[in-house]
Amino acid sequence: MKNIKEKKISIIMPAYNEGDRIVESLKETIKTFDDFESNYEIIVVDDGSSDKTFEIAKNFAHEVNKDKIIVRRNRANYGKGRALYKGFRYATGDFIIFLDADMDLHPGQIDTFFDIMELTDSDIVIGSKRHPNSKLFYPKDRRIMSAVYFFIVKMLFGLPINDTQTGLKLFKAYTLKQVFSEFISREFAFDLELLVTAHRFGYKIAEAPVHIDSQREYSRIGPATVYKMCLDTIAIYLRYVRNRTKRLASRLKSKKNQGLN
Repeated sequence: MKNIKEKKISIIMPAYNEGDRIVESLKETIKTFDDFESNYEIIVVDDGSSDKTFEIAKNFAHEVNKDKIIVRRNRANYGKGRALYKGFRYATGDFIIFLDADMDLHPGQIDTFFDIMELTDSDIVIGSKRHPNSKLFYPKDRRIMSAVYFFIVKMLFGLPINDTQTGLKLFKAYTLKQVFSEFISREFAFDLELLVTAHRFGYKIAEAPVHIDSQREYSRIGPATVYKMCLDTIAIYLRYVRNRTKRLASRLKSKKNQGLN
């Protein structure tokens, strides 16, 4: 990260019912980026929590540095994607980081992401549970759901990556600005459509190893969430096929016009 000292980093942290740990998560994130000697801001977006996540984060921000930490909220629980999208609207950094509030993925890992971005000249670096150097300590039910979902995504979209759902991601800010200009999904398959759209625009995506140390014994992803993710994934696939068909038709029309000329 030595080569980006003059750049600003925006860390977007979606949070849902994290009242008992949001302060420690913010302290750890602040310590990490202070150690990196970075110019950064942290944008916490409470996604309609039923506990005091928003109030606790807001009070902490005022105690520490109200200019360094921005706290916003959704009035209802719309899903992680809507929270991330909202956070981006307040971001002013040259680089954007998505970081989950539960600290399953420690922010210190982002150092490797920046190294990979520079070495591969990538626009986006995503954490991948399937990277050979990843270390995973999280519930078995999450492992199974992740494997099944990845298989479905690979079959439908054929993306040149091995994971879409891991919560730690690094973007050059201009990529998100363009991707969000044509973005529809704001809920449960947000990560998938984000990467499908970025790939369609031609942005280079690289993968980084992650160390996941789950802070919970059981996953919070229930049957209702899985059902909504499936519906969202189908909707994204239909849009993906429609856009691909339009692009093909446009190319054929262009070739036909060239032939006539």
